Amino acid sequence: MPGHALEQAMRDAGLEVLGPCQRLSAMPELLHRSQLLQDFTAAEADILGTLMLHVRATPGQLLIQEGASSDWMMLLLRGTVDVGKRKVDGEADTDGPGGNTRLAVLPAGSVLGEMSMFDGEPRYASCWALSEVEAAVLDRAAVARLIVAKPEVGAKLLVKLTQLLAQRLRNTSSQLVRVLRSKAV
Repeated sequence: MPGHALEQAMRDAGLEVLGPCQRLSAMPELLHRSQLLQDFTAAEADILGTLMLHVRATPGQLLIQEGASSDWMMLLLRGTVDVGKRKVDGEADTDGPGGNTRLAVLPAGSVLGEMSMFDGEPRYASCWALSEVEAAVLDRAAVARLIVAKPEVGAKLLVKLTQLLAQRLRNTSSQLVRVLRSKAV
């Protein structure tokens, strides 16, 4: 079961708390589409779901605030999320909400907020619901409980999150190389 502190943090953020996720296996399309869950059996996904808090957000609602400190991540169950960074003076690319620079638009099955869950550092970017969003929220304490109670599922989760982080680092590095090469011309 998700902890009371996580539930209160979600309520304080204005998100509707729907209770524990329970059966992620009841969403076969999510199990297939989500890079995080692709290698999980239905039973393993359900174990993970019991530790996650099910929340809902309305279109335009802030899910994650850039610069905020927190120790949880979200798995998008339904809807689309806009990820943006605060505009720096002089930047022209401001197609995200509130004049933020859009970094990505993430569909259901995506994971967001995992970096801060791991390292406790302030959030790198903000995330807004572009449509009605439902998400499963997992905090660091639940991951620790999972590792103790079901080490094989905990290990699988950590491996998948590490793979996602490595893929994002590769993508970011590729984008940086393209920018540097275009400036060198």
